[in-house]
Amino acid sequence: MVQNNIRALLSKHSVIPVVNFEHIEQVEKTIRHLIEKNINCIEITLRNNDAFKCIEHAKSMNLPNFEIGVGTIISNEQITNCKDLNVDFMVSPGLVEELASAFEESNIPFIPGVSTPSDIIRGTQQSWDTFKFFPAHLFGGINALKTYEQVFPDIRFCPTGGISETTFNDYLNLKNVISVGGSWLTK
Repeated sequence: MVQNNIRALLSKHSVIPVVNFEHIEQVEKTIRHLIEKNINCIEITLRNNDAFKCIEHAKSMNLPNFEIGVGTIISNEQITNCKDLNVDFMVSPGLVEELASAFEESNIPFIPGVSTPSDIIRGTQQSWDTFKFFPAHLFGGINALKTYEQVFPDIRFCPTGGISETTFNDYLNLKNVISVGGSWLTK
C-alpha cells in the first residue's frame, strides 16, 4: 500500500520544513540553505497562487537526495497536479473519504491529517497507520499524543502546527512520533 511508504520516507527525515513560498525566487535559496543544514526534504504548501510554479521549480533543480513534498492538499485536482509534477510525498491537513481513493491511486506516499480519535479511526478504516497530527498545538500537543499512544499503539504521527525550535525534540521523544513538521526551520 502506498500510504505505508510514508513511514519509510518520514523515518529518513526527523524534521520536515513546512514552507509557504511567496515568490519563485525564494525556492532555490531556501532549498540550498536546508541542504547546508543537512536537511534533505521540504513540504511546500499550497497556500497561494504561485505554489505549483514553486514546486515545479524545486523539482527542476534535480536534486537526487532531496525529497519534495506538497502540503495543504484539499482537492482531487491538487492530487492530480502533484502526480503530474512527480512529487515525492503529499500532505493533507485533514481526512475526507472523497480524497482517499485519489491519494491511493496516485502512487505517491501521502499522510492525511487528523486531530481527533474519530479522525484516527476513520483513517484506520482505510488501512492507514500514519497521520499528520494537525494543528498539534490546538488539539492537545504532547499530552494528546501520549494519550493516543495508549489508545492507538500501532499508529505513528508527524505533528505540525505550533511546533518550534524549543519544542520539536519533546515531540520527537514520544514513541508514536516518527517526525515533526514546522516553519521554524526556514525562518
